[in-house]
Amino acid sequence: MPSHDTHLVRTPDGRDLEVLVTGPEDGLPLVFHHGTPQAAGPFGILERPATERGLRTVSYSRPGYGRSTPRSDAATTATVADDAADTAVVLDALGLDTFVTLGWSGGGPRALACAAMLPGRCLAATSGVGIAPPDAEGIDLTAGMGPENVAEYAAAAQGSESLTAFLEEHGTPLFSATADDIAREMDGLLPPVDKAAMTGELAEYLAASMRHAGAQGIVGWRDDDLTHTRPWGFDLGAVQVPTAVWQGTEDLMVPFAHAQWLAAHVAGTRAHLVEGEGHVSLLMRMPDILDDLLSLARP
Repeated sequence: MPSHDTHLVRTPDGRDLEVLVTGPEDGLPLVFHHGTPQAAGPFGILERPATERGLRTVSYSRPGYGRSTPRSDAATTATVADDAADTAVVLDALGLDTFVTLGWSGGGPRALACAAMLPGRCLAATSGVGIAPPDAEGIDLTAGMGPENVAEYAAAAQGSESLTAFLEEHGTPLFSATADDIAREMDGLLPPVDKAAMTGELAEYLAASMRHAGAQGIVGWRDDDLTHTRPWGFDLGAVQVPTAVWQGTEDLMVPFAHAQWLAAHVAGTRAHLVEGEGHVSLLMRMPDILDDLLSLARP
């Protein structure tokens, strides 16, 4: 496993962000936005191919996850766009300027936010198995989702108190899951291709990331979900930075229709809609995903 530098970066409003950095010091920064519910942690499946390509991987735990301070406005007005502002703060603190970015699942909108809001710094952005916005027209956001996610979306739509109660009852077991039992905990969200992938290093990473995500309880997960119920705070149609969308046809966490919608509504997006892959199994295509991202940044 590569060595990692850890940092606590203070934001202008007094919050701390937990940051993890690895890879060549002179490498082009790759900002990785983790999924929901996860936190920043060692991720060799991403970091090894990134280092091989000369990238310096920067990841941070979103507010409420790991050691990152929750937002005071999380229950009311916080948006996905706020995480792009946090990304700029992290990069400034590390003395880094231009970057590429990859967001996975709940991190997908954050990568697109960086493309929209940091066009002078973000060279290219990829949304991997990322969700569509809540105000997306012409799509049923929960159609094709596994039952756990359908129930979670319903609780989030009812507001912070309902979502808190739901996650405390149904979500907290993930915060103590081991690699051996994480597939069982997520059974209804895993098609066969994902169950087959949920072993070894990938299962270890997902379990460790979820355990760390719960260091402050369900607050980070809840607040993440609430931002997914509001307009994201930026205009997808105005994105001019090169972008890509990766998605598998078998995904039960974020249905295939989300990627199809994003591909149709983000101008010039390169769509990789992969037959037979799921939400988790697609992570094993990381070398291809990074090569594609770099080709966007360095045409």
